[in-house]
Amino acid sequence: MKNLKTLLLILPVFLFTQQSLAKEKVSEKTETATFAAGCFWGSEEFFRKTKGVVSTEVGYTGGTTENPKYDEMHDGHTGHAESVNVVFDPQKISYEKLLELFFKFHDPTTPNRQGNDKGNQYRSAIFYHGDIQKKQALAFKEKVEKSKAWKSPIVTEISEAKKFWLAEDYHQKYLMKNPGGYDNHYLRNLSFDGTKKQ
Repeated sequence: MKNLKTLLLILPVFLFTQQSLAKEKVSEKTETATFAAGCFWGSEEFFRKTKGVVSTEVGYTGGTTENPKYDEMHDGHTGHAESVNVVFDPQKISYEKLLELFFKFHDPTTPNRQGNDKGNQYRSAIFYHGDIQKKQALAFKEKVEKSKAWKSPIVTEISEAKKFWLAEDYHQKYLMKNPGGYDNHYLRNLSFDGTKKQ
């Protein structure tokens, strides 16, 4: 009898927990966005701290070399860009909002360069996953260009996401491990509705 009473007390808690977990699973439907915006240390740290982003990882994509290494990137012959995969919850942040942040936290007008970093591995690029992201990326780039918020032409490459090669472990969450490390990313006070300028 005592065991039955205990079971009756525990059962509602157990059922409530299972229902809560089921609800969490539904809301955990995620999508992936891939961006290149210069040194991936700062790009990852920026997106990592953005509300609605579930996880981030840095790596190399957009080139032809198989399994590229960081040391190979500096000659620019791999064709890969330093990139960040951003896994996000579309119920908490939209892909369009990520695009807006992307066009504000780096300079999309400098070909193959961000700050002191030069080379095609530091180019501005959006690697879309599927036709919906492609359409949104192209439309948002056009919106940024028309706004004239940036005074120079937008040079951001927009291409299909291909194989993403994970960077070495010491690059992952680099600025978390090395606070105060090199980072030239920051959010500009820009509006792409044509109201504020650079």
